[in-house]
Amino acid sequence: MATMESLIGLVNRIQRACTVLGDYGGDSALPTLWEALPSVVVVGGQSSGKSSVLESIVGRDFLPRGSGIVTRRPLVLQLHKTEQGLQEYAEFLHLPKKRFSDFSAVRKEIQDETDRMIGRSKQISPVPIHLSIYSPNVVNLTLIDLPGLTKVAVEGQPESIVQDIENMVRSYVEKPNCIILAITPANQDIATSDAIKIAREVDPAGERTFGVLTKLDLMDKGTNALDVLEGRSYWLQHTWVGIVNRSQADINRSMDMIAARQREREFFASNPDYGHLASKMGSEYLAKLLSKHLESVIKARIPGIASSINKSIDELEAELDFLGRPVAIDAGAQLYTILELCRAFDRVFNEHLDGGRPGGARIYGIFDHQLPAALRKLPFDRHLSFQNVKKVVSEADGYQPHLIAPEQGYRRLIDSSLNYFRGPAEASVDAVHSILKELVRRSIVETQELKRFPTLQAELAAAANEALERFREESRKTTIRMVDMESSYLTVDFFRKLPQEADKGGNPAALSADRYTEGHFRRIGSNVFSYVGMVSETLRNTIPKAVVHCQVREAKRSLLDNFYTQLGKKEGKQLSQLLDEDPVLMERRQQCARRLELYKSARDEIDSVSWSR
Repeated sequence: MATMESLIGLVNRIQRACTVLGDYGGDSALPTLWEALPSVVVVGGQSSGKSSVLESIVGRDFLPRGSGIVTRRPLVLQLHKTEQGLQEYAEFLHLPKKRFSDFSAVRKEIQDETDRMIGRSKQISPVPIHLSIYSPNVVNLTLIDLPGLTKVAVEGQPESIVQDIENMVRSYVEKPNCIILAITPANQDIATSDAIKIAREVDPAGERTFGVLTKLDLMDKGTNALDVLEGRSYWLQHTWVGIVNRSQADINRSMDMIAARQREREFFASNPDYGHLASKMGSEYLAKLLSKHLESVIKARIPGIASSINKSIDELEAELDFLGRPVAIDAGAQLYTILELCRAFDRVFNEHLDGGRPGGARIYGIFDHQLPAALRKLPFDRHLSFQNVKKVVSEADGYQPHLIAPEQGYRRLIDSSLNYFRGPAEASVDAVHSILKELVRRSIVETQELKRFPTLQAELAAAANEALERFREESRKTTIRMVDMESSYLTVDFFRKLPQEADKGGNPAALSADRYTEGHFRRIGSNVFSYVGMVSETLRNTIPKAVVHCQVREAKRSLLDNFYTQLGKKEGKQLSQLLDEDPVLMERRQQCARRLELYKSARDEIDSVSWSR
């Protein structure tokens, strides 16, 4: 069965994996495991003695010291208890094969690694430094040290630094899995404590907060901190712990931690105000208290964390399937990939035309509404008016009047009338072309597999639109040819079936006179109008057939034929260029893959441990 220590070790390993794989919270675009892990976060003002508390718990001088902002990046401090007699050493996650036995070198490396990330500026960074310390003088515990809260920016610090630090601290302590270690100096009014102020806001019931009172030995003579330590000034569900750190003079003369811990124990044991609390005071007690509490929290939270991990794995795998796997570098595989992508686009495009997706019905609307409306609006009433018919018929035979019927007049009226049908015919061709172009654009956007490849999208769009232009030209020629055919050979039977004019008593003079009356020209206009109406009905049915045959059917059948021909001539480098992915999607896939690796690693870690009940 797993020991309780192995639970903290488990979380330590998962935390290290989080940092390696880019998960340290604050990224809403990806699921975060970091924020689900129980942790003890150390919060305090810049003069609260925060660093001294951490060094007392570890029993070593290892933290950078100085004025202003010393801690500029979160420090994840993982303590591992080893057997007595073994040498103490430290390891950084960013230097996995290097052991530090000289803790002054640890301090320097913390400074150097901070500078490598953000330079020597007074800025802060959310990217944590991971430090593991192996020692027989520690308990198994993980602490996260954050920049000290401050109230004003000093020289060299950006004006936003006060809010920046508070935002970083809040991003940790507001999480329900965070255990807050609030550091407050005893020689300061508890009401003005930076740590208690922020802890009260995020944990008003005090369920997640441990209070640490430092500098008890620096209080004015005759005063004590019992009201705080015994929970009367500010009550916490967990106990307050008093700490006596080394003074600056002790640090300057390099007092070792063993001696400092002994002096701390003596302070509480011999002090009349705190003697009755001595067994629950001091850095050693604090470390054991936090270790035990962290273990219990981890044990309670592990089932929920495991469930969340499995859910996130499913979500990440689904997104990776959606984003697609990385493209092969082999030319044959790349060609196959491109052809598969083209087929996917072709399926979507045909679904639009066949009704599986919206858009294709607009083509029917052109033939059912727009074309008939355009035909009805043709100006035949004006063109076949009495005045125009008279003019055309009278001029058709030149200086000789027609003998029997105005043949040339009829033909000229019909030819000029049928010429009007060119406009609606060409408009139908152009309207269908516009719809097909729009469906190409929408199909490229809607083909999920293509989203990764903007270059291929552009090439497909260009090839498809080039093909549509060819189809439009062929369709235009065909529809105009159909209009011209109506002019080339008239339907003679139509006129033979028209009612013939009555014989005027066999008097040629009377008949000739009648043919130049208004009624004569109106009958000619009416006859031509009837014939044009018959042709209009014919073209209303045949223009759609020609347009669909030349444009829609060809688009369904051979939209990418020319593209495929050109594709077969491309070399490996040109194929690679077509599969040049969108950098945003490439980055997203890499992020998801790293995060998936993290979650699977965490799942394996959890599965490898048998939990004690």
